[in-house]
Amino acid sequence: MSYVDLGYKPEETDLICEFSIEPGKGLGVKDVADKVAAESSTGTWVDVTTTKPYVKGLGARVFYIKGKTVKIAYPLDLFELRNVPQILSSVAGNIFGMKAVRNLRLEDIDFPERVIRSFRGPRFGIKGVRKLFGVERPLLGTIIKPKIGLRTEDHTRVAYDAWTGGCDIVKDDENLSNQGFNPFRRRVVRTLEMRNKAGKETGEVKAYMPNITAETREMLRRAEFVKRQGGKYIMVDVMTVGWSALQTLRDEVLGLIIHAHRAMHAAITRNKKHGISMLVVAKLARLIGVDQLHIGTIIGKMEGKRSEVTDIEDEIEERIIKPDIKNHVLAEDWFSIKPVFAVCSGGLAPKHVPRLVKMLGKDIIIQMGGGIHGNPKGSLEGARVARKMVDSL
Repeated sequence: MSYVDLGYKPEETDLICEFSIEPGKGLGVKDVADKVAAESSTGTWVDVTTTKPYVKGLGARVFYIKGKTVKIAYPLDLFELRNVPQILSSVAGNIFGMKAVRNLRLEDIDFPERVIRSFRGPRFGIKGVRKLFGVERPLLGTIIKPKIGLRTEDHTRVAYDAWTGGCDIVKDDENLSNQGFNPFRRRVVRTLEMRNKAGKETGEVKAYMPNITAETREMLRRAEFVKRQGGKYIMVDVMTVGWSALQTLRDEVLGLIIHAHRAMHAAITRNKKHGISMLVVAKLARLIGVDQLHIGTIIGKMEGKRSEVTDIEDEIEERIIKPDIKNHVLAEDWFSIKPVFAVCSGGLAPKHVPRLVKMLGKDIIIQMGGGIHGNPKGSLEGARVARKMVDSL
């Protein structure tokens, strides 16, 4: 059975994946595309006698091949609604380990309406976050630096200086959780106290994002503790906790804004020939329901060229089925799914603010770590300089 059907016109109910394929030795793109479609739907390495006639209708179809770019349509019945792990096990599972593939990259997924509507998406999204802070400018945040190692009292002092200097948001870094030098519960209590103090002194809304990343049940306990202490935010490393844990967290009725850190994403997104694009990661995170997501910086320290970052956040991204429809990945019209606040972080300094806003617009959260705490006069002055730059736009 061949899974290549270049005359096929995708149905509106199809889930469509765009792949970049580099064939193994002695094979062509068309041959490998056929194998990818088979392995990711109803096929296997050899014809089997157990295949029934009705199974044929569930096979994926390779309907587009141009150079190394391949588009495959998958019937909706192949997937369980509201189940990201099952979807990824299908379209991004065994195929990456096939001998026929030298390199394979999942560049994009276009989800049909039924799949999108089966998810809850962000509870707050851009409008909900802006309602909390009551401002329309870009939000300014910082990450406690050094990223790990500070004791609780020193941690809270850095947070207080950042808030009083002008930051809206202070967050933990990705690898700070519940270490002995800075226990989670004590850190949350003391830092929220400093948040309240800074808020009263400045007359502005301030927010703290404690990192709750842990085993799923412990993560939920930490989120509940944050809520009891009056916190409004939680931060989670979405790639390392996994999609199932993230969905469990989103489904809890906690009323907390979920800030998504993408730590470990580059292990699967950085190689432009193999793996999964950040675009796909961003779409999955939005479906499940994070309110804020790191997207890169274009001009900072982290890898991520301009085209990739703007594709995710605010530049034109052409859809697979209807290339005449142009929209935004984090803010495109996704039926009942709210848009996600894009977070720019990684090697940013105050001088980068005008250029960043020019490229991405004002619906971004600008996070500076070393760009604030590296100021020779300290974190307070670093935050003041950064806030002046944001206010000058």
